[in-house]
Amino acid sequence: MSAQIPAGEAEGHPASEHWLDRPEAGGWFAIWLIRFIGLHFGRTFARLFLYPITLYFYFRRGPERRASRDYFRRINGRPGSPLQVMRLIHAFASTILDRVFLLARGIDGFRVTTRGVEELHRHLDRGQGVLLLGAHVGSFEVLRVLATRRPDCELKLVMDKSKTPALTALLEALAPELAGSVIDTARGGPDIVLALSEAVRKGAMVTLLGDRGRPHELMRDAPFLGEDAPFPAAPWQIAALLEVPVVLCLGMYRGGNRYDLIFETLAEQVKLPRADREAALDPYIRHYAARLEHHLRDAPCNWFNFYDFWQPQCAAEVQHEAHVALEQARAA
Repeated sequence: MSAQIPAGEAEGHPASEHWLDRPEAGGWFAIWLIRFIGLHFGRTFARLFLYPITLYFYFRRGPERRASRDYFRRINGRPGSPLQVMRLIHAFASTILDRVFLLARGIDGFRVTTRGVEELHRHLDRGQGVLLLGAHVGSFEVLRVLATRRPDCELKLVMDKSKTPALTALLEALAPELAGSVIDTARGGPDIVLALSEAVRKGAMVTLLGDRGRPHELMRDAPFLGEDAPFPAAPWQIAALLEVPVVLCLGMYRGGNRYDLIFETLAEQVKLPRADREAALDPYIRHYAARLEHHLRDAPCNWFNFYDFWQPQCAAEVQHEAHVALEQARAA
């Protein structure tokens, strides 16, 4: 599940286009070059390249720079300084580099602490499956630490592989088994639903990111860093129809080789009545947004949405394809 810096426009252009319209940054050559350097010369040497990468993105990506300054304004009450923005970009680049080592060599060389993992084990011990809800925050790859401790529970990642082809190809080259653990959202509604249903029947951990919505997807506003922001409803609709608990999962980057893997139960079961279903989503989404804000205030250089996250969504063309497909799958 990739957190990417979307490619920016020229300085002075607005940064309000939808995140899905922004192409993958870096390209094949840059991504595979850092992989070669990392695996052949080691993580310490490879991290030296993060400084020129940081400077490049800071000076060349005006929309991302402005979005980062605005994010720090919401966190601290004043626009982010150049140093703060560069620290944020450096943290993002660090987590991308660390993916190479986490996938190729496991957690050796990393210090990963866990919080709330007992709560997650409680859900898994029931054999009912769990929906792990993350965000484009920190690193989701450290979740593999937990996977090694619970080999009886399969880990399934829901992601759009077509959005980041270079990064996806790199990750699958490093860990070929990753391909089998991915539920590709590009496959279409019915196929996704069947794959999700099968996974939870086997007691798997299904991972979703709950902070970004796709065009025409149902979004609901929730208070986030001082202003309402749109969050997708689909993860909560899926959890309700699959009847699984929802657990917040964040791999917060703490600098150097340190990560903090956090688990918090957001809902034992999501219940959405047929009457006024959309309004019934709001308490769940607000709780998720509040916990996300809490952890970002504790570690602000983990926010990797480099666009105007608070931009309004077009509600007039909302579609309910995922919801309808899930209902059909349950009926079958």
